[in-house]
Amino acid sequence: MKPSLLAKLDQLANRLVELDELLMHPEVTSNMDNYRKMTREHAELGPLVALYKNYQQADNDVSAAQEMLSDPDMKDFAQEEIGTAKMRMTQLEIDLQKMLLPKDTNDERNIFLEVRAGTGGDEAALFAGDLLRMYTRFAERNRWQVEMVSESSSEVGGYKEAIVRIVGFGAYSRLKFESGGHRVQRVPTTETQGRIHTSACTVAVMPEADEVSDVNINPADLRIDTYRASGAGGQHINKTDSAVRITHIPSGIVVECQDDRSQHKNKASAMKVLAARIKDVQLREQQAKEAATRKSLIGSGDRSERIRTYNFPQGRMTDHRINLTLYKLDFIMDGDLEDLSNALAAEHQAELLAALGENA
Repeated sequence: MKPSLLAKLDQLANRLVELDELLMHPEVTSNMDNYRKMTREHAELGPLVALYKNYQQADNDVSAAQEMLSDPDMKDFAQEEIGTAKMRMTQLEIDLQKMLLPKDTNDERNIFLEVRAGTGGDEAALFAGDLLRMYTRFAERNRWQVEMVSESSSEVGGYKEAIVRIVGFGAYSRLKFESGGHRVQRVPTTETQGRIHTSACTVAVMPEADEVSDVNINPADLRIDTYRASGAGGQHINKTDSAVRITHIPSGIVVECQDDRSQHKNKASAMKVLAARIKDVQLREQQAKEAATRKSLIGSGDRSERIRTYNFPQGRMTDHRINLTLYKLDFIMDGDLEDLSNALAAEHQAELLAALGENA
């Protein structure tokens, strides 16, 4: 293990000892905010330091076995012990490096997921509906809750644009790599000559802010318009100005919400989406800076980037960022995203490990 990593681990082990001592002092336990902060840090450091102690023990086992090599009667045993201990050290080093990777503070958050039809006209809208169903089915498999926030339906089915809120622990960590351009190749139901068409949709996955107030939004920067909602909803929805459109003037972000009969509830939903979009812009700016210092295959969050192709005639899905092709498109479109999600997470972790090694 590199000396810089060993030094960092020694520092963290010393910090855990310090926390043990501090948590025994009445002045610390009497301040609940400080106490919670320290106990959280203690809980995070505990498993890491325990793993590091196992690594140190394996290193000591190697040293002890090397001392026995000079004894002819113990030589074979010592060599076997050295080999076993070094294999254990190699695996422990990998595990320690993974635990040292920077945590994404948004991983545990709920998300807003937007699907928008792109090039391809009606077929793109139909595919947007298929994508939304795919993510909804994936959410159901994980026992997450899905709430429709805003939708603009297409006349032939599907959506021109739809926004859903997915509520569940770890939703962002599992779906954050879905942002980008999704291309579909298939024969549309309206195609009479059996020709394959290519259409596209864009997906945006945004972590939900804890509170709208967590994102700095100046009320003076907002233009709020109300209008009569269109589409299904009975007589009431078309007789009152319940739909809300909020424009964030500095960024040009526009959010519309008309799914509830209450103007107040539509405004509250629109503000939540607006906060998530502004937060998302900040995240993508941060990711762009990181990508400037190292080649990031996955985490750029670039909406214009074509990340995936769904080829229905061949029954395959290809993720272009990691060159992964899976021949089980029917299962994927039914929400079976585990293999894909795990592969993307593993590649991202490999990138972070490589960056950690370069900076060590």
